[in-house]
Amino acid sequence: MIKIIKQTVALFMLAMFFSVANVIAEEAKLNPAHPDKYYVKTGDTLWDISQMFLLNPWAWPEIWHINNQVTNPHLIYAGDEISLVYVDKNNKVTPAPVPGEQSKPALMVTKRDPAINTVKLSPQKRISSISSTIPTLPLNKVESFLISTRVVEKNELESAPYILAADERHMVMGLGDTMYARGNWINAQTAYAIFRPGDSYIDPETKEVLGYEARDLGLASFIREDGEIATLTITRADIEIREYDRLLPTENRAVEANFYPKTPNDDIKGQIIRVFSGVKNIGQYDVVVINRGEREQVEVGDVFAIYRRGMIVRDKNMKQQKVQLPDERSGLLMVFRTFDKVSLALVLNAKSVLSVGDKIEKP
Repeated sequence: MIKIIKQTVALFMLAMFFSVANVIAEEAKLNPAHPDKYYVKTGDTLWDISQMFLLNPWAWPEIWHINNQVTNPHLIYAGDEISLVYVDKNNKVTPAPVPGEQSKPALMVTKRDPAINTVKLSPQKRISSISSTIPTLPLNKVESFLISTRVVEKNELESAPYILAADERHMVMGLGDTMYARGNWINAQTAYAIFRPGDSYIDPETKEVLGYEARDLGLASFIREDGEIATLTITRADIEIREYDRLLPTENRAVEANFYPKTPNDDIKGQIIRVFSGVKNIGQYDVVVINRGEREQVEVGDVFAIYRRGMIVRDKNMKQQKVQLPDERSGLLMVFRTFDKVSLALVLNAKSVLSVGDKIEKP
């Protein structure tokens, strides 16, 4: 049975963020072109807003200042006024640095629409919030990857039950069709995810197989079993389902909708090994696979700088000697889902065209 919990999309629950013991603090650097105030609009994301104020937007928590007079100061809503202020050693807030006093820049919500969090009551309706918080990332770019994408070991797919035939011997199957699958049903689930084996992920340097993509096709509801043969009904079909597609139990996990961008805990270096858009060149908001995962202590929210590989040129003054030009920092990505040996990440910005094979490291 699917037990996916979709959380309310919050911007940056900073109180929780500050409580994480292994976060490495980094000095926030103000963007020279920063505004003094900004009014949050519908459609904004935290990343958009933080880039207006900071050169290193992942360091946003370092300058966030809580205004206890504002309801839910850890969340940011459309219509909020965010101001750049200065805080002295006594925690006194001023709109500008006070001469002779030591103070540091901070960002805070200085004005909020009173209608936010106002609720409506009626005999037939429960309490409901009038406005919603601003998300950290454009969630429409990653939602499907949060819910359905999997990376598995080879034996996990090879040993999984497989579709043997469709009712009335159809070659392809779709929503509502009955099908028969062969496998071990001793611990049968009420629902199964339908997958087709996809590409293998191979480390470009060590040649280690890091896992196999399991391409999500749909869902099936378990009806009954008779020995090795089970009868199931297809309850979701995103594309045509065929004989010998595999069945895996649905995942029992929470889907995180709140992300906490941060600097990675360790000096992790790796590479982009795949882009999901099917194109050669990678740009902003493309979802990519990196060759580092939980094994290397990669965590959801880790932000990495992307370095485009330097070109190889020939030096005519040195008898056509090949010369490797330096790698150039060309973008940023943020990890939003981790597996054992690989992770999925969203490209947050790209100063130039990026490619599979580009390097990643701490920003």
